[in-house]
Amino acid sequence: MANTAQARKRARQNVEQRLHNTGLRSEYRTAVKKVRKAILAGDKAAAQAVFQVSMSSMDSIADKRLVHKNKAARQKSRLSAAIKAMA
Repeated sequence: MANTAQARKRARQNVEQRLHNTGLRSEYRTAVKKVRKAILAGDKAAAQAVFQVSMSSMDSIADKRLVHKNKAARQKSRLSAAIKAMA
């Protein structure tokens, strides 16, 4: 356990930050799932609209380094390709 006052404070801050990061990471995963669901529905226009909204959310979370920027770029690329491949 933390012995000094500053170590106790850091421990408290880490708990709060972990909860905050967990929420943001969940938001990221939800954004990806929304796009995948829209792609499976088959409506290209709707999928494109959802992708545009989700992309900004994914970028902001990647900028905060909760998800690696290359992972975000890879997922955005794959989702974009899947939307373009829709008939």
